[in-house]
Amino acid sequence: MSFEISIAEKQALGKVAVLMGGTSAERPVSLNSGAAVLAALIESGIDAIGIDIRENAAQQLSNAEFDRAFIALHGRGGEDGTMQGLLELLNKPYTGSGVMASALGMDKWRTKLVWDACQVATPKAFVLEEDSDWDAIMQALGGLAMVKPAREGSSIGMRKVHSSEALADSYAFAVQHDDLVIAEQYIEGKEFTVTILAEQALPAIQLVTTHDFYDFDAKYKASDTQYLLPSGLPDYAEAELQKMSLKAFKLVGCTGWGRVDAMQDKEGNFWLLEVNTSPGMTDHSLVPMAASAGGLNFSALVVKILQQTL
Repeated sequence: MSFEISIAEKQALGKVAVLMGGTSAERPVSLNSGAAVLAALIESGIDAIGIDIRENAAQQLSNAEFDRAFIALHGRGGEDGTMQGLLELLNKPYTGSGVMASALGMDKWRTKLVWDACQVATPKAFVLEEDSDWDAIMQALGGLAMVKPAREGSSIGMRKVHSSEALADSYAFAVQHDDLVIAEQYIEGKEFTVTILAEQALPAIQLVTTHDFYDFDAKYKASDTQYLLPSGLPDYAEAELQKMSLKAFKLVGCTGWGRVDAMQDKEGNFWLLEVNTSPGMTDHSLVPMAASAGGLNFSALVVKILQQTL
């Protein structure tokens, strides 16, 4: 089903470049997102082209003819403020958050520092280094931790650890993906994600996996991952999570659209994990799922994200 927009709006949008691919570890996911977005724009009657971003992005975009960009890039080089900065210099409007919010949102550690400072609940975490006191960190995190490259997405390089030996091993694994690695207190409980679209929080989705946690395989390969929508939360709790997510999104400086991931512990408290400023956009992704529950089909969602650049 396509989404009808007026001829005047189509003219105002002009030629749209869907930026996809990129050079990060999330390139294959981005190519899928970009293809889905491009198809939706064309189906809606918008003049759109796809650009597969490579190492020479500045040259590619300087030579391309377009009026605005739909960023369907994930990870470093596309979601971290660099592409946003390039588009600012080229004076081209683009979807999603600006330079500062994109850079901050890509950095899980510094995002947590901002949330902490503003009393938004986020699990306790430590930056890991080669000479870290593994025993002391595990003890401080309650004996169970999640090790994460601070500036990767799609759960790449992440491991759940139960011992100081595993913590040291997982640091060595994660540091291959990013030289900034954190160990975060593991929250035992339910996992949720909240989509933010045009200053509004959409219905929350609960993620249920048979894996140890919602890892890369659970996201992209497993057939038994469940997405509960409605989320299973009582109305008051869902409203609390939505309000908390929207506040956290704005604290990072994010605009347009994105996603906030959270855990709920066994006492019912919510803990925010991270913000995604350029989430996946395939027909199986979480943002389209939430939008559909809010009454927007995929094409309508893509157009609504793009309209915010006008």
